Formats: sequence, structure tokens, C-alpha cells
Amino acid sequence: MSLASATAPDIAQHLLRDEGEVIVDEVTHHWAAYLRPAVEGVLALAALLGVAVVDTRIGWLLLLLACALGFHAAWRALAAHRDRFVITNMRVFRVHGVLTSNLATMPLSRILDITVVKPFLGRMLGYGHFVFESAAQEQGLRDIRYVARPYQRDLAIQRVVQRSGLRGRQVN
Repeated sequence: MSLASATAPDIAQHLLRDEGEVIVDEVTHHWAAYLRPAVEGVLALAALLGVAVVDTRIGWLLLLLACALGFHAAWRALAAHRDRFVITNMRVFRVHGVLTSNLATMPLSRILDITVVKPFLGRMLGYGHFVFESAAQEQGLRDIRYVARPYQRDLAIQRVVQRSGLRGRQVN
């Protein structure tokens, strides 16, 4: 078992298997979500290397900075890794959290609108953000950030909603 699979959330435990719920898509963060933690990690390494070349009276400060930056970078990377957005044939849900596991669920029938936002950098790197509008505005599924192939994933949600019969068929 790899470290990545050991730290990943267990999505299967949240499925309603007795009701026939199956995963249509499990969305992990796009690699761009790890850019900031990577930059922080490089800065931590630079501060750690700086400890060897500065005066010992201030070396402890650089060491403290390196530890803080390294811990923060690892925490953010782990938080991004454990953040999953799941599309099933019955609902969408999000599982996230490092020490505490948070679960936010929305039945397909409650999805009123999905806005796909692709910032400039997202257009270049192939990611976007989902903004869900539902009957309950204050919920944990409003913003899903750093979604790879967002247009295809939006179409997957629209197909599931259409197949479930929650929206009427288009008449030409």
C-alpha cells in the first residue's frame, strides 16, 4: 500500500450501496493545487540551507522558519490530497479534512445551477472551479476548486441528472 492510498479518504464507506448508488466520477485536485505547497516547501528548504551559512545567533530563527514553512506546506498538500469531490448516480458529495473528516452531500435534485469558472491560469493549465447553486445556499458544496477537465466533469453531472429523470427532456 502506498502512502498516497493510505492517506486518501475512504469514499466507499459513504456510498448507499443497498440503494444502488455507484460512483460516476471521483474528482481529485488538479496538480496546480499543489503549487503553493511546493513553493513553500522550496522556501523551507532554502531557509534550512541558510542555517548553515548564517551567524549561529540568528540561525535558530531560520531553523524555526524552515520548520514552520515545511509543516505548513506538508499540511496544505495533505489537505489538498484528502479533498475529494464525488459524483454518483444519486448525488454529489465532498469529503475533506486532515484530522477531522467533513462530508457535505447534495442530492442531484437540489442542484439548480453549476457555474464553471476557468481563471486565466486555469485555462492555461487545464483546471477550473465549480460554483454550485442550490436551494440551500449555505452548504459545503458551494465552491469546488482546482477541478481538472471542468467542462467534461460538468457534462458528466448534467448527464447523470438527465438520466435520473430529474429534468425534462429537451423538445426540438
